[in-house]
This record gives sequence, C-alpha cells and structure tokens, in this order.
Amino acid sequence: MTDRKYSTVVKILSYQILIILIITAGFAVKGNEQQVLSAMLGGMAAFVPNLYFALRIHRSAGQEARKIVNSFYAGESGKLLLTGALFMIIFQVPNIQILPLLVSYIAALSVFWFALLMR
Repeated sequence: MTDRKYSTVVKILSYQILIILIITAGFAVKGNEQQVLSAMLGGMAAFVPNLYFALRIHRSAGQEARKIVNSFYAGESGKLLLTGALFMIIFQVPNIQILPLLVSYIAALSVFWFALLMR
C-alpha cells in the first residue's frame, strides 16, 4: 500500500513538472524570454512547495498516527509559507510577466484535480 501511495505522489509531481515544461515551451514558441522565465517561475512556485510537502509526509511514514497528523499540519504550514516566500522572491525579478506566471502556477496546481482520474 505504501508503494502505491508513493508512486501516486511521484506521478503527481512528475505530471506537475510535465505541465510546467509544456506551458513554458508554449511561451517559448509564442512569447519572449521574460514570458518563458515568468512561466517557469510560476510553475516552480507551485512545484517546490508540493515537493517539500511530499518529502515531509514521506518521512513520517510508518510512525504513529499522532506524528503523521502533526507532520501533515507542519508540512502544509511549511508549504504555505514556502509558497508565500517564493512569490515574494519572484516578484523581485525585474519585468516579471503576471499572465505566464499565473497560467503556469494554476496549471501546475490543477494537476491535483486531474489526479483523481489517474489510475
């Protein structure tokens, strides 16, 4: 069962990377350098906190229920703080393009909605 959960997490993270690369490539074809950078940064603002959360939860596997729940809450809190910090850093980049940033960010987050369809 743990292997299945782990593989689902790996699939979701892999699909997030894939969608970030596809959107970034789309902006590379139709846009400029700044749009490509913005799309990549938006995707990373979604992916990096999710990776942190996944690693945090994975480390708690096999522990007692209370520690797993505490790890879940700590991981989610860290994920939110990391997302905020990443956006603060991203908005310091000169000439950041909001549309590509948000398109990539939202697309990477939407992978969770489609994860329900993956089997």
